[in-house]
Amino acid sequence: MSSDEPGDPDDPAEAGALLYRTALALLARREHTRLELAAKLARHGAGAGIIAAVLDRLQAEQLLSEQRFAEVYAATRFDRGYGPLRLRAELRERGVSEAIVSDILAGFDAQWTARLAALARRRFGPQPPKDARERAQRTAFLRGRGFTGEQIARLMRRDPGDD
Repeated sequence: MSSDEPGDPDDPAEAGALLYRTALALLARREHTRLELAAKLARHGAGAGIIAAVLDRLQAEQLLSEQRFAEVYAATRFDRGYGPLRLRAELRERGVSEAIVSDILAGFDAQWTARLAALARRRFGPQPPKDARERAQRTAFLRGRGFTGEQIARLMRRDPGDD
């Protein structure tokens, strides 16, 4: 067997090394949560014990970080116009702890109003809603983006010239 060929995948040490290299390749593409990476590694047929050991090693080496994932993910989604409710749900769905989610979202507290106003202006223009139907449509869209009812209500009460 040449040194370029993989060893015996039934050997636990070799299986762990192969899984570790696979995990590194995935992390080289983008940040992952432990939950996401575990699911991807499980598709390679590895047992839960080997996966847990690989993930523990990656965390110890600071190559796998829930905090880093959450920061990158939240910043990207924030820039695309998603609000705090949506970001919280998406981060929790990906396995990020509530403590980290709360910490990350708190960093955006001063920016939600401006982000919401920019999104509404880009989507609907500078004019306020003409009637109750249009107001309901705008509210539904903004709620779907993850903004709170309170944030949306404040936006709807503002004058278009407040920006």
